Amino acid sequence: MGDIIDRIIDRKSMNASARDILNQRLQGRTNGPIDVHTLLLHFALINYALPQEQLAQYIPTDRFDIPEFNIGGQRLALMSAVPFVDVDFHFIHLFPFLKFRFGQTNYRVYVVDRKTGQHSAWFFGTTLGSPLVHMARALWQIPWHYARYQFDCHYNAQAKRYDHYRYEVNSDWGQAEVELEDTGEPLTLVDGFTSYDELKLILTHPVNGYFHRLDGKPGSYSIWHPEMGLTMGRARRLYFGLYEKLGLLTKEEMGHPHSIFMCPEIEFKVYLPPRKLSE
Repeated sequence: MGDIIDRIIDRKSMNASARDILNQRLQGRTNGPIDVHTLLLHFALINYALPQEQLAQYIPTDRFDIPEFNIGGQRLALMSAVPFVDVDFHFIHLFPFLKFRFGQTNYRVYVVDRKTGQHSAWFFGTTLGSPLVHMARALWQIPWHYARYQFDCHYNAQAKRYDHYRYEVNSDWGQAEVELEDTGEPLTLVDGFTSYDELKLILTHPVNGYFHRLDGKPGSYSIWHPEMGLTMGRARRLYFGLYEKLGLLTKEEMGHPHSIFMCPEIEFKVYLPPRKLSE
């Protein structure tokens, strides 16, 4: 009973400060010599709810907690798949005229860093439709994997919703098929959250990401972006080969996400280089 009371108190305390934390994250920081700026198009946040114990084997739980949420009468953790298109990926100070366009999909779990107490993201890895992936792997051992992307997305600015939204990703590491329906309805409070600020902080604004490097050592990097203008999406077809391979979701379960948020355009900064995580 004490643990349950403590969790309730922690969530209430977090709700009270979620807006303050969001405001701090929105401020960003001074750009470094190899930081990256990019405009993302066709951004979708596809969240899945599943038992915490299924995820624990893939995450260093001595450093990270996997929070649980009251979803459908159960205590469940959350993970996501996040596809989008980088339109003008470029280093802000280093050859800023050299810009790249490619598809990208991030696979991540929502965690809490025990050292800082902050909500963050643990990355299984990322697929990238650009040769840049090979440079990042060689220089920083970051778990990015090459993929071939085909996307057919059309945003209707007048209707403020997508007419159609489709991705196909061919990759030995993380094949994916995504077809969504955009309801055009603004963000609503989804199961497991008690306020919009709490939802935004945890699901849309984990600015610190952690991962296992290709050499097996822990690593991290940080990002910045403004608040997102989101609409609610529905699944038409979803398949993520990585989550099937890891035994986290069946093909049937992939078609029933916890929530889908869609954003036609959002600015991002990536603070580089990634860091080795201190033990």
